[in-house]
Amino acid sequence: MFSSAGLSQAMRSICESLHTPVIAVLLFLVACTVLLLGSILAEYFTEHRHLKVKLPALVDAFRACQLLGDDSEAKEKLALCVEKGGLLKRQRESLLEITKHEELTDNMREALAAELLDAEQSRYDTIVKLSETVVRLGPVFGLLGTLIPLGPGIIALGQGDTYTLSQSLLTAFDTTVLGLISAAGATVVSTIRKKWYHHYMSILEALMECVLEVEKRGELFEKKEIAE
Repeated sequence: MFSSAGLSQAMRSICESLHTPVIAVLLFLVACTVLLLGSILAEYFTEHRHLKVKLPALVDAFRACQLLGDDSEAKEKLALCVEKGGLLKRQRESLLEITKHEELTDNMREALAAELLDAEQSRYDTIVKLSETVVRLGPVFGLLGTLIPLGPGIIALGQGDTYTLSQSLLTAFDTTVLGLISAAGATVVSTIRKKWYHHYMSILEALMECVLEVEKRGELFEKKEIAE
């Protein structure tokens, strides 16, 4: 049978062995937060600020392409509208991908569009998940770093060792602050990116529908010419 004192000593040993790894993880999370803040600044200057699309005007331009009788002319004008529409590079690539496969039927083209949208959404979700992970782990490891040093501190208090107690409390406060800082910074990054990516996806979904309509119109026109 295990004694109560033996179990307590085992738990104490495990907690003390986790002290250094917990601090190392906290420092790693703070470094990740700094990288996340740097990455969102870089993303703003290299990508987000270049998004200058005027959605109503672009939709009207796509509709004008739909009304053209010549299918080849409609495709060329559509591609030009996409390139000059102030969209992000990945948005342009996704929209133009729909127009590259003339052999596809309407249902197949819609399936391709859905796959492209899912891939784009999955990419954004993966990016956001990085900051969301830091948001969750920061407070957890901050709390662990707070509680672990309190054990030796309480023992030192009982022995009248105020120096060890003060060092334990200082470590506890420092780890709490690091955990909160990492979570706060990651929360800011996550919130901003969620707003950006929701905007990107809403634009892409709307324009994808317009491109599909233009392609469908072109096929109908071709069938009408053949019938005549």
